[in-house]
Amino acid sequence: MKTLDSSLKSIAIIPTMILFASITDLTAQDYLITFAGEGASNTVGTVKVENLNQGTSSMLNGTDILHLKAVVTGVETFGPDGSGNIFFYPNPMKDLAKMQFFMPETGEALITVYDISGRKIVQKQDLLSQGKHTYQIEGIAQGFFIVMICSDRYSFSGRLLSSGSGNKAARVEYENALPLKEKEGDSKGTASEIIMQYTAGDRLKLTAVSGNYSTIVTDIPTKSGLITFNFVPVTDGDGNNYPVVKIGSLLWMAENLKTTKYNDFTGIPLAEANFNLTTPAYCWYNNDATTNKNIYGALYNWYTVNTGKLCPVGWRVPNDNEWNALTDYLGGETVAGGKLKETGAIHWLSPAGSTNETGFTALPGGYRLSNGTFSHLRYNGNWWSSTVAENGLSARFRTLSQGTSQITKGWNSLPIGFSVRCVKD
Repeated sequence: MKTLDSSLKSIAIIPTMILFASITDLTAQDYLITFAGEGASNTVGTVKVENLNQGTSSMLNGTDILHLKAVVTGVETFGPDGSGNIFFYPNPMKDLAKMQFFMPETGEALITVYDISGRKIVQKQDLLSQGKHTYQIEGIAQGFFIVMICSDRYSFSGRLLSSGSGNKAARVEYENALPLKEKEGDSKGTASEIIMQYTAGDRLKLTAVSGNYSTIVTDIPTKSGLITFNFVPVTDGDGNNYPVVKIGSLLWMAENLKTTKYNDFTGIPLAEANFNLTTPAYCWYNNDATTNKNIYGALYNWYTVNTGKLCPVGWRVPNDNEWNALTDYLGGETVAGGKLKETGAIHWLSPAGSTNETGFTALPGGYRLSNGTFSHLRYNGNWWSSTVAENGLSARFRTLSQGTSQITKGWNSLPIGFSVRCVKD
């Protein structure tokens, strides 16, 4: 005959088994990622996540949780009354969060918070009626946690991320039996879990936006955690804002420059017909701003670069040594180009050798000769440096071409129109 003691032991094993399953479910390419901002903004408005290996993308709110799963089988469903689901507000939490769940029946409920290693952080036992109940959780340190609600007839769990300090004692306190509501008209702080398919080794490009600021991070996730974006102002004379990306020790613009004004707000001369000049000038490829401005940016002759006023305040055109440092940091001329180029064949005729693992997202904007001819759009991209030759007749530039991972350098005449990227002073 089964003894009471053995029955109790069997019941006690259930939460442990479910906890183990929950933690195991978050291994083997199954991670939870949250976002934070620093620098010019502490908040993240939106995050575009691109899987560069699989060619997929997803748009998230800054408060959402990115759930990377090896296998996506569909949207998880729960009972019509909400049973089986635990809601947290906010998630991720800092010092305090509210937790709401639906009790499928009246009875004793054991509420336990575990860390990712399975260590019990805090536990609470209450007699609860059937229906919705709200608890308050506080004092949880930074990390990822499993919250389990168990009785002898059911068990369900939820996932909670925290950026708290853990200075206070961890507590789970009953609040009420009313539904958890947001302030009217306020959806901030509500965290949705966005599922995205992910295979070990996939590289993600994450573009975060906060107001006028935008920062790009690339990452190959190997565990659950927090990704922090450093927001830096970069606004040109026209008021255009640009995303930024850090590569090595330098902060680069992650798009080609497209300003028609210097950083002192004076206009740059537009040269549509004659480009054989010895004075500053810019143009759009094929003189078509509507099609090419927001994708490839403008083409500038080197006299425009030499004014020292082309880049946004606090930024400048990189010199030859800085381009060399970028190339060396990425492994040399034979491979660096592929790490800078946008993946896919939307803009490049052939994306072979392109990984964009830096987030630089180099595009093939072509060039314009001094005789006015436009050439090589979608075939190659060319970027000026600020370094001029000793004879003063040519300047250094870099080229990335379709179908290759190389980056090449050379000298070219000053009236030619090339793209421009800026680095932070």
